[in-house]
Amino acid sequence: MGGGGSPVAGVLLVATGDVTATSAVVWLRTPAPGPVTVEVRHRGADVVARRAVDPGLADDLTARVLVPDLRPATRYGFRVIHARATQDGEFVTAPVPDAAAPVSFLWSGDLGSALYCRRADSGFPIFAPMARARADFFLFVGDTVYADSRCRGEGVAPGGDFVATTVAGYRAKHRYNREDPGARAFFRTTSVYAIWDDHEVRNDFSGPTEPLMPLGRRAFLDYWPIAPDPGDPTRLYRKFRWGKLLEVFVLDTRQYRSPNTDLDGPGKTMLGAAQRRWLVDGLSGSTAVWKVVVSSVPFSVPTVAPEKRDAWSSASFFGLPVENATGFATERDAILRTLRDRGVRNLVILAADVHHAELIRHHPTPEFSFHEFIAGPLSATPGRTRPLDAALNPRSLFAHAGTHNFGQVVIEPAHLTVRIVDATGATLFTHRVGPE
Repeated sequence: MGGGGSPVAGVLLVATGDVTATSAVVWLRTPAPGPVTVEVRHRGADVVARRAVDPGLADDLTARVLVPDLRPATRYGFRVIHARATQDGEFVTAPVPDAAAPVSFLWSGDLGSALYCRRADSGFPIFAPMARARADFFLFVGDTVYADSRCRGEGVAPGGDFVATTVAGYRAKHRYNREDPGARAFFRTTSVYAIWDDHEVRNDFSGPTEPLMPLGRRAFLDYWPIAPDPGDPTRLYRKFRWGKLLEVFVLDTRQYRSPNTDLDGPGKTMLGAAQRRWLVDGLSGSTAVWKVVVSSVPFSVPTVAPEKRDAWSSASFFGLPVENATGFATERDAILRTLRDRGVRNLVILAADVHHAELIRHHPTPEFSFHEFIAGPLSATPGRTRPLDAALNPRSLFAHAGTHNFGQVVIEPAHLTVRIVDATGATLFTHRVGPE
């Protein structure tokens, strides 16, 4: 079943994303056809940009507006004006690359699985404490929707009781989550860098072999404020700089991957050759103090059955080597060796997917270490902690399951502080580390 119903429905939705020091993408979805004006204001008064768009049914009434020529490290307001509604919001631009300005951001993933869909009365409670954090931006690390699950049952908000198999259905799944009042309020005030994982299409899908991938990808691009690549409009991996202290590399771990069932080895890839070169060269050449890699699937947590590993690790559920492994550890380890040999320091992997929170320090060789931070779910079936891949010589600093959560990172010149925060706003754990 494709699902989705009429595309002309709902409320005026807005968001901003893919913000740089001098530009931002303003995204919108109107409740009905008709022209829209987008205004960006400085300090709530002076209009610095005004754009007109006319979203059509072919794009499900969505539009993305790239706003250039902005000032670095500046908070802007924006207004989206439609015949039936007006919506205000705000975002902050990045500092220039040589400014050692503090940065605060959030990350998490996994929103709205079958038993944890949007509630008619309370929606998704997790967005309230996220909004209160007043972060510079949010990294949405995959499973932004569960297009392959049905949302039904007592107290569940209507509109999601179908499995998406068409573009209209995938779009409706995104619209269902984004119309949540808490999500709407959060995305009005906090810009987002979004990436997909598997449930935007189908559980554990492998890119080129999945016939539904182009449909799910089209809806994902329609519903998130992603700055399009002029040479490759379906490209999702990208990087952005946030002053002297931070550079973020957002990976696409789905679109180019080999089948999960293939045996691990030199010929198996999660990233594809072009993305892998882009990642290694970008990290090696980065002058930022901290290099953050966003991977929707974890580096060190074994997932799914051994015959079709879905994440990077090829280890058993006990974290140990196995024969005929099917993960992507050969590629992972080759990337890490190259980064070690090139002297990359202060590397942090951010992940979600496994529905539990964990902070890990990996020390695969005496002269090389890095951190992996996992958060989530935002609202999904609780996962469980498990042994980590011993090949990375991991040390778990904190692990917690059974709670909806997000992570917060604050980077200052002297140190990086990471917190895991639950749906009530309580901090479950805090860890601080200085740069090497």
